[in-house]
Amino acid sequence: MSDTRSDTVVTGRAGIEPDADVIVVGAGPAGATVAYHLAQSGLDVLVCEKTTFPREKVCGDGLTPRAVKQLIAMGVDTTTEGWVRNHGLRIIGGGVRLELPWPELGEYPNFGLVRTRYDFDQILVERAQQAGARLREQTNVQQPIIGDRTNRVIGVRARGADGEPVDLHAPLVVAADGNSSRLSVALGIRKREDRPMGVAVRTYFTSPRHTDDYLESWLELWDRSGDRDVLLPGYGWVFGVGDGTSNVGLGILNSTSSFQSVDYRQLLRRWTASMPEEWGFGEDNQVGPVRGSALPMGFNRVPHYSRGLLLVGDAGGMVNPFNGEGIAYAMEAGHRAAEVIAQALRRPTVQSRERTLLSYPRILQETYGGYYTLGRYFVRLIGNPEFMKYATKYGLPQPMLMRFTLKLLANLTEPHGGDAMDRVINGMSRLAPAA
Repeated sequence: MSDTRSDTVVTGRAGIEPDADVIVVGAGPAGATVAYHLAQSGLDVLVCEKTTFPREKVCGDGLTPRAVKQLIAMGVDTTTEGWVRNHGLRIIGGGVRLELPWPELGEYPNFGLVRTRYDFDQILVERAQQAGARLREQTNVQQPIIGDRTNRVIGVRARGADGEPVDLHAPLVVAADGNSSRLSVALGIRKREDRPMGVAVRTYFTSPRHTDDYLESWLELWDRSGDRDVLLPGYGWVFGVGDGTSNVGLGILNSTSSFQSVDYRQLLRRWTASMPEEWGFGEDNQVGPVRGSALPMGFNRVPHYSRGLLLVGDAGGMVNPFNGEGIAYAMEAGHRAAEVIAQALRRPTVQSRERTLLSYPRILQETYGGYYTLGRYFVRLIGNPEFMKYATKYGLPQPMLMRFTLKLLANLTEPHGGDAMDRVINGMSRLAPAA
């Protein structure tokens, strides 16, 4: 246990013994990953989760090679039952059906995975517990505790399973509490309106396509249930889950003119009704309700560190604007946050600890800032229906262009060297302003 934690907390409110070195609020992919790596570094970590495991979570359930790399780093065995390996991305649009294998890179594995979120998060949390982290389920964190003298976060106030309030103290708190992030809002860290936001809805269907070994993305959503073909806003996906069902969903971005007025659940029903009957995407084969969630993109909440609180995952708006992927970036940020925290808590003075903690938002900006800026430009472009029609008509038939697009959208390049495509994408990301 760190010998600096009690000293740090006492400076905020005299006489209070800390409950952990670090409190992590939220046990999704971001929270579980940061907890795992903190525990691996020898710190005492307490994870507060408002629900119990296993639990339902709205997601496409698809994992790109970036996410697989993080699973490997956590020692998760993905060869067991329930993990479905995929070889790449199938893109459908403009009358074209194109299969693009994941690129062969030294930095990332050449395969993706599908695993339902019903137990995915639980698997990650259990890895954190095996590393030494402690988990408190049914602990609903209400607000941060601010030190009287330091004006820093020194813990959290929560309600336990019995509804009774409980105060938990630690020198550092990690906000992995999702898009709404009570902790961030309490510190005045609010969402930026100039960042993209998406909405995703999905459901499951019993389908013969459940063993499909490609993630499938539809760039055009056509409603062919009436007398005429209607192009619907957004993009769709079909991911085989391997358990007899397919995860079928769609996303729409706030750059689309109809973002505010769309009935997303009805939109999904209209789209799936137009699918071939043999795929099984009809109401009789639907498993569970249609569920939706927000996609906070491109660092829509900053700063990612303030006064003893670090933001990871959806709390910090870390979803990739290019493709709506959130799990990989939540886990990567969790890993980086853990490295910074472990270094900070072993610094000898308050000032040196703070300097180290302030490196966390800088690291995130250097890693993703320029790339996310490119993503914001991309979001504005695809919100234009005329551009999308042109892009799908003339872009999809070009295999080399689409291989470049896959690398760009999935952020899969060699960081140093690589081929010409890698160098172009990395150069664009470096030159784009990381604002």
